Amino acid sequence: GSGKTTLCAILRGFAPSFYQGDIQGEVLVYGKPIGEYGGELATKIGYVFQNPDDQIFKYNVMDEIMFGPMNIGMDPKRAEEEAKRALELTGLSGKEKENPYDLELYERKMTAIASDVLILDEPTIAQDWKGRQIIGGIIRSLSERGKLVIAILHDMDFVAENFERVIIMAHGQVLADGTARDVFMQDEALKKARLQKPYMMQLGEVLGYERAYLTVDEILRNQVS
Repeated sequence: GSGKTTLCAILRGFAPSFYQGDIQGEVLVYGKPIGEYGGELATKIGYVFQNPDDQIFKYNVMDEIMFGPMNIGMDPKRAEEEAKRALELTGLSGKEKENPYDLELYERKMTAIASDVLILDEPTIAQDWKGRQIIGGIIRSLSERGKLVIAILHDMDFVAENFERVIIMAHGQVLADGTARDVFMQDEALKKARLQKPYMMQLGEVLGYERAYLTVDEILRNQVS
């Protein structure tokens, strides 16, 4: 109820402008109001819903993944190449001809992610350890290619492992904004948003560590160095 999904819906252009009392807002993409983009906005901002069944509608996985690129005018050959790359990235290679609704929930989530990745609404829901690792790999791969990935999450361990910038929201307001380490040190903001620190950070505090460690890998790297 803090407004996270609404904010991301505005960023995607589902609500091109917004009002709250006497306040009016506008979102710019590359300096241009999103309301002026029309269908072109889909080439710049993708959105993966919290429930993958809300956006899957094709009868096989390959057609589902190719729908987005083809719909924005991509050459069929290139669209197929991009689809195959997405299948490999999401661990769905070999399931091109399967009906998405015959897949497990976590696999349907991957199909939706393969279709259009940029804004992710609760991407770790219904994911086991392997699925979380795959999604983390997708985020890192996109980041390395210079793309911006925004995610709505309640999974603070996944946040600590995969995101450089963290924003805490509650009651329609931004309570904290900064690096993961800086934000997770703000106890009052976490309390207001009813969020817990990453487990490694909590463990470090119990053990009396002077430094705040966000992940196991960070602890291991520090011990090696």
